[in-house]
Amino acid sequence: MGCCSSQPIDFNSEVNLFHFDLHRAVGKGAFGKVRVVEHKKTKKLYALKYIDKSRCIRQKAVANIIQERRLLEEIDHPFVVNLRYAFQDDDNCFFVLDLMLGGDLRFHLDRKGHLSEEVVRFWVAELASALVYLHKRRIVHRDLKPDNILLDSDGHAHITDFNVAIHYSERRLHTSVAGSMAYMAPEVIGRKGYTWCADWWSLGVTTYELLFNRRPFEGRTTDRMTNSILKDAPKFPDGPNLRCSSAAVQFVQGLLERTVSERLGCKPGGNTFEDMKNHPWMSSIDWAKLTSKQLQPPFVPDTRKANFDVSHELDEFLMVEKPLTHTKRKANLDLEKLKPELRQLEEQFTVYDFTSSQRRSYYPHNQPITTVVRSSGSEPMSVIQSQTHTLQPTATMAERSLAGSPGPDTTWHQPMHLPLASIS
Repeated sequence: MGCCSSQPIDFNSEVNLFHFDLHRAVGKGAFGKVRVVEHKKTKKLYALKYIDKSRCIRQKAVANIIQERRLLEEIDHPFVVNLRYAFQDDDNCFFVLDLMLGGDLRFHLDRKGHLSEEVVRFWVAELASALVYLHKRRIVHRDLKPDNILLDSDGHAHITDFNVAIHYSERRLHTSVAGSMAYMAPEVIGRKGYTWCADWWSLGVTTYELLFNRRPFEGRTTDRMTNSILKDAPKFPDGPNLRCSSAAVQFVQGLLERTVSERLGCKPGGNTFEDMKNHPWMSSIDWAKLTSKQLQPPFVPDTRKANFDVSHELDEFLMVEKPLTHTKRKANLDLEKLKPELRQLEEQFTVYDFTSSQRRSYYPHNQPITTVVRSSGSEPMSVIQSQTHTLQPTATMAERSLAGSPGPDTTWHQPMHLPLASIS
């Protein structure tokens, strides 16, 4: 599969889809798919995430796509799925990202049913390293969960999907609800105001799920899930069913602390990374070797097999949806005649090429855009807060974090005082 055109390709021009050969489909999101692509000049493989513009506009997600594009340009870390190229054609916006052939943690959790403590600890250490890096750059992910953690072919964990990530403010707390409900911190779902510490709660829920193959907070309805997150104490298996050390339980309990000032990694005057490294559960980790990927992962995925749902590829062959093809852009595009949303994409979803572009920060101009919540499945659902402070999953709205949001609680909301050298 790929371009069959005999026209020569100018690799010195702006990057576009003609620079890549298209291979198999490996994933599907809210607005498009993910495919393996090969750069025709370098022969390097990447993951191509492509977003259908019309579908994006219908779901009022233009600002989120632009926000994700900007945030990814700022990031370059060994445990993040990094952006390498960004561009668009008349129908789609494209993200070209590091290729992860090991599958996501949801895939492996569903198939193995039980993951060893050693494996989980290794992944959590890598994820903690990535979160500290993001928080240092004033980025809160807001949707950390097994589905958004990908393994490379060697077994290293990487955070992906920055669609609802934002720059957090050091002057006020955010109140917009975003993410996947089962992994939301109580200060998020309860609208008490939150910042980067919400990600550590999500890591706690993820760690619990990886260890015990179930989530600590459950509820078949939105109200029950909300009540569980706000009030229920996480329950741990007893005796031989525990299958992990007491240090692991203590680590998870530290992350699932509802009082933010007492949560692991969020204590006043503390150093997030040092708190993680000094915890007894992490005593076996050589952090210098971990961050340079010199440690051998205890779990290596079998890349001879498909570590993803093969139905994505079947959809492509059966043409269930419009197949992706190399298409030249319309000449002499007149921005004045475009619909506002299309013009916004043309102007703000700018070209990025990691071989020639300088990474830049968009802070503080990249602010929260909309309220997006995901259920335990992958499809997003918008929510609105009622006068009785219950979540209404079927109501649709676009919401910004308002200027009248609660001010910071000085007992815990403070800038990240982390030396760059410790998280690079």
